Amino acid sequence: MTIVSIRQAYKRDAKALSDVLTKSQWFTYEKLYSNDYIQRLIEQYYNAQRIEQEIVFISEEWHGYFIAEKNGRIVGAIGGGMNDETAGEVYVLYLDPTLLGQGIGTRLLDFFTKIQKHTYGAKEQWVSVAKGNNYGIPFYEARGFIFHHEELAYGTMEEDQDISLKYRREI
Repeated sequence: MTIVSIRQAYKRDAKALSDVLTKSQWFTYEKLYSNDYIQRLIEQYYNAQRIEQEIVFISEEWHGYFIAEKNGRIVGAIGGGMNDETAGEVYVLYLDPTLLGQGIGTRLLDFFTKIQKHTYGAKEQWVSVAKGNNYGIPFYEARGFIFHHEELAYGTMEEDQDISLKYRREI
């Protein structure tokens, strides 16, 4: 049995983290958005330099990346921050698509939830899921998140047609 370990990301993980996030973006959104739009998101948010900075600069608003490793290889990541004194949010949760359904996402979410609850005092947790994301929506609903409302996805414009479904749960 292969053990999956979860830990905070280090600066040296930036390239491998970028690779898994990029692979996950294409897998998750290839049927929802144009290739140009997906590429633009990847270049803006999941390039190795930005990830390296996000690994180094940790605050209440951004707790850094936490990664899942299997056989020494990064296979998933989660990150987020606090929206206010009692509300945490998951901004990023992606896995190597070949490993879906193995409990890695649940382990990452549980690990991160404990950090938000016990370190930052979160009493509720939010997540945005792309409308039509048939991987993320059932995952979060199975873990107690309840649909709250729709809004434009972070950093997008109306013409991008990138609508987020906002989910919330008490923790």
